[in-house]
Amino acid sequence: MSDAVLYEVKDNIGLITLNRPERLNAWNADLASGYFNSLDAAAADPDVRVIVVTGAGRGFCAGADMDVLQGIQGAGGATAERDDRDARYAMGIPKPIIAAINGACAGLGLVHAVACDVRFAAAGAKFTVAFSRRGLIAEHGISWTLPRLIGQSAALDLIISGRVFLAEEAAELGLVNKVVPADQLMDHTMAYAADMAANVSPTSMAVMKHQIYSQLHMGLDDAMDASNAVMRESLKRPDFKEGVSSFLEKRPPNFAPYTK
Repeated sequence: MSDAVLYEVKDNIGLITLNRPERLNAWNADLASGYFNSLDAAAADPDVRVIVVTGAGRGFCAGADMDVLQGIQGAGGATAERDDRDARYAMGIPKPIIAAINGACAGLGLVHAVACDVRFAAAGAKFTVAFSRRGLIAEHGISWTLPRLIGQSAALDLIISGRVFLAEEAAELGLVNKVVPADQLMDHTMAYAADMAANVSPTSMAVMKHQIYSQLHMGLDDAMDASNAVMRESLKRPDFKEGVSSFLEKRPPNFAPYTK
């Protein structure tokens, strides 16, 4: 893994920490490869059931590194060779990804936070889409993800204005699931992840995550048919028997790791 990203596994949780605190974890090539490679490692590890992403220091991710942006500007808009993986990559990881947004979350940082499945934020953390204030457009798919998360009108406000807003407003909009005092953010996030890791079927989580993202464009009939098909499959899995038995026997479940 790159030094720009730290990765560790503890109690069935893969913890990914963006690690450029002196630059508020601004996104560059090293951070990108370290992040995506960490997602790959977590996805491939049967011991990892839930993934948590956070930032070192005072920020989550302040967006693209300004040195990178200046280099693109100097090259007349041409981009250097870079990792082809983008924010969609997280949506295809078959394990839940929780963002613990500890501070500044801007531009490309917000793009990747939105691509996570659940978001908790530290009280007072600052957010901005930012692109319009750099003379850019709604990049990296945020014109698709943000309206689906908070609605068209609210997304237009944030995307076009590029204004700064705080975690508390982000929660009101539905952009983050909960605001937590800064000194409690990681404890809250890790406890939430630990509960999922201990009590939820990894296969169920993988299937349900795929259902949500794959059915965004489906009509009700097609979504119902697709869900009924995977439900019939789930009834045949050992996890179903274990889930019912553990409930009736009033004991923690012992679900098998997720395998493709």
